[in-house]
Amino acid sequence: MLMKKIVLICIAVQFCISIQSQNAANLKMNLEKNKVYRLKSVSEQAITQTVNGIQQTTESKVNYTLSLKMIDATADFMITEVHFDTLITNTNSMGKMILISSVKEGDIKSAETADVMSYIMNRLSKNALYVKMDFTGKPFEIVNSKMLSDLILKDTSSITLTGPTAAAVKKEIINSISDNSLKTMIGMFTWCLPGKQVSTGDDWNVTQQMNSGGMMLDIVTSYHLDGLNGNNANITVESNIKAAENADPIESGGAKVTYDDLKGLSKSNMVIDIRTGLIIEDKAKTHITGTLDISAPGFSMQMPMDINGESKTIVLQ
Repeated sequence: MLMKKIVLICIAVQFCISIQSQNAANLKMNLEKNKVYRLKSVSEQAITQTVNGIQQTTESKVNYTLSLKMIDATADFMITEVHFDTLITNTNSMGKMILISSVKEGDIKSAETADVMSYIMNRLSKNALYVKMDFTGKPFEIVNSKMLSDLILKDTSSITLTGPTAAAVKKEIINSISDNSLKTMIGMFTWCLPGKQVSTGDDWNVTQQMNSGGMMLDIVTSYHLDGLNGNNANITVESNIKAAENADPIESGGAKVTYDDLKGLSKSNMVIDIRTGLIIEDKAKTHITGTLDISAPGFSMQMPMDINGESKTIVLQ
């Protein structure tokens, strides 16, 4: 009888452990060495600005594809090789279509801004980035960032654009390939994990600052583990977005633009592969509102702005 009770107790304990394991997972980056993983992000955004009572809308569609390979690891971080395979931005600004694409070779000497930026994106897509990334998926150091930046920026001496347009394009190029911008671009595919074991119902946060169109934004993202289904972790995500405190104004053509009251919210449903820590699918909707304060010598105005966006990130098989 005693033996029977002991057996029943052991079975009960094993059952409890089994139930516990089904409700908990170690959510951290766990890539197979030298295996290439590919992810794709597609986003659509509509920006509506009101000028003198008239609404003006700019629509954009952005398509990024990234390849990721873990080439070495320590107890604290991984060293990864990252390629931006595709960088495409389609913009429709009140009927004027602009296409910037890494698939095109572009022309650094072109009189068209899109051709110049396509040249830069093409160069970026042809060079590998060597990135130190912790197990939450946060890229904290790009080993060859300066070398790559210097390599690409030396070509800007061949730009034939002149005046304010040339200055604006050069500034955009510098921002696009800056260390922080590249980390942000990589992090949107990877930085979403707690880097530890969590159970159903647990929460964790990621805080980051990013540059969006020249605007510095503080983003606090909360993650909630809804449940586990086989190798999938189902997660609810909510991001609070606001202008960074004491952010520098945007300067363009002699005008200064401040955006202190800009704020918004993004919500998404995310599925993570618990075997790798990579996103299987993430669908998000974002809404941001605020007022731009524009000033120049002898001139000032306010421009209400409303931004609506949708994005989807998936792993490519």
